[in-house]
Amino acid sequence: MKTFYIGIFLLLSGNLLAQDSLKTVTAEKGDGVLSLLRKQGINPYEAYESFIQLNIDNLRDSVHLYEGRDYLVPRVILDTVPVVDSIQEQTKKIKEIEAMTVSIFGEKHEKVLSKSERLKGAVYYLVSGHGGPDPGAMAVYKGKSISEDEYAYDITLRLARELMAHGAQVYIIIRDENDGIRDERILEIDRDEVAYPDKKIPLNQVARLKQRVEIINKLYKKNKGKYQRLIVTHIDSRSQGQNIDVFFYHHEKSKNGKKLAENIHRTFQKKYKKYQPNRTYSGTFEDRTSLYLVKKTHPAMTFIEIGNIKNQKDQKRILVSDNRQALAKWISEGVLQDFEQE
Repeated sequence: MKTFYIGIFLLLSGNLLAQDSLKTVTAEKGDGVLSLLRKQGINPYEAYESFIQLNIDNLRDSVHLYEGRDYLVPRVILDTVPVVDSIQEQTKKIKEIEAMTVSIFGEKHEKVLSKSERLKGAVYYLVSGHGGPDPGAMAVYKGKSISEDEYAYDITLRLARELMAHGAQVYIIIRDENDGIRDERILEIDRDEVAYPDKKIPLNQVARLKQRVEIINKLYKKNKGKYQRLIVTHIDSRSQGQNIDVFFYHHEKSKNGKKLAENIHRTFQKKYKKYQPNRTYSGTFEDRTSLYLVKKTHPAMTFIEIGNIKNQKDQKRILVSDNRQALAKWISEGVLQDFEQE
């Protein structure tokens, strides 16, 4: 029987290649991990974790570059995988390396490469806080207004992209067709978000929340019998001096909601221990049934508060695109762990 070979791209970390064989680049002023990788012609979202692992001892707070320092770049090499001589098998392998095009992520990020099928069969509803006529929590950064809805939405898009890459079916409930994933610090405020699929978002808070509940519960009924979860992302607003860690809520009577929140929370604990060993992670997970979306929606869910938009330390977590990507990645790892425990 003949054997054919299909080339696929594999990222190799320092565990697979001797570090002295890897290319090094010097970080310039303004470089972040994503921009540095992009300059090297590498998909930054595929290489992010490998880059962090290679350079962990040469990063500030385990995610930020030092200007003028040299960094190792993960190597992308062409490998070969044997495939038996059949149309079905060849088609299967080709599909595994093809990318989906998801326009809502924006032109620079619309290609979603398949990483695995670990979430195949799972359905996720993602809701970013506020939107449309309501910007949510507000603050000022370097003389410019910043709003909760724009940053919660950006993190939600990044999370959706991660989940889709592992085979999940994802519904993005609050949508902005022209924003996409953005890498700027200042995300311009607009009012053109809609609710899935294209419903105008009401100004009245109760009407707005009721609309989201009705959309989610209708989709939940449509997908009856499937594994379904809801993830709501918000950014808090407190006094400027209050620095908070990411924390999670769930419905007090939902065993699955509690497990989802706990798995993501546990992932954050591990990440802090690994990347910020000198800092104690103080984020919590707890029941809070008084929240409208927690109380009224049918899927098991977790409600995530990312940080305090008015606190300078928390602003770094929110404003830096590398940090928003890391947040989405960490949440997705907790989601994967939760699904695989079923």
